[in-house]
Amino acid sequence: MPGHFEPLPGGGAAVALDDVEISIIRSLAVQLLELIGPGPAEDAQGDPLAELFAEGPSEPPADPVLKRLFPDAYTDPEHAPASPRDAEERRAYSAEFRRYTENDLRAGKRDNALAVIRSLDALAPAAAGEGGAVLKLSAAESRRWLGALNDLRLAIGSRLDITDEDDIDLLYRLPDEDPRKPMVMAYLWLGGLQETLVTTLMP
Repeated sequence: MPGHFEPLPGGGAAVALDDVEISIIRSLAVQLLELIGPGPAEDAQGDPLAELFAEGPSEPPADPVLKRLFPDAYTDPEHAPASPRDAEERRAYSAEFRRYTENDLRAGKRDNALAVIRSLDALAPAAAGEGGAVLKLSAAESRRWLGALNDLRLAIGSRLDITDEDDIDLLYRLPDEDPRKPMVMAYLWLGGLQETLVTTLMP
């Protein structure tokens, strides 16, 4: 179980985490929450009607991480627009789609990150002298964790400018003194957690 998720009888997953690992995941989840920002209801001082009728932004975020987390729906990096008119239509469709979906997407990602933080905060400490704890998740909690782990890897990958497997191969060979090394190690470690969690959810 150390370092990877294993299935629990009846559904769900479990993983043993030491104190440092718990601290790292919690810190990253908090940073993700801060990056995503508050919801419309929080901006409107808790007015639930404001959240219900609030429209999202029509322009993509300026931050590259948020661009990766909330990409344009009608952008096709493989195929350039055939004409200026085609490009303008794509921008209009993307803006409309973003306006009516981004708030819900942000809320979902925010809820997933909060679920990670709360489950880590609820952990009972291991036996004296051992440190860490065993995290046990229900099937529903596992899906929230899976979403959060994916978002954390997208965020770190964006900061590291990872776009394909070749980039990852280069990062493997970074010297220990490179300031990106801790982020690379976190990216790879979270990938392992994500992969084993996916396996536990497979029928």
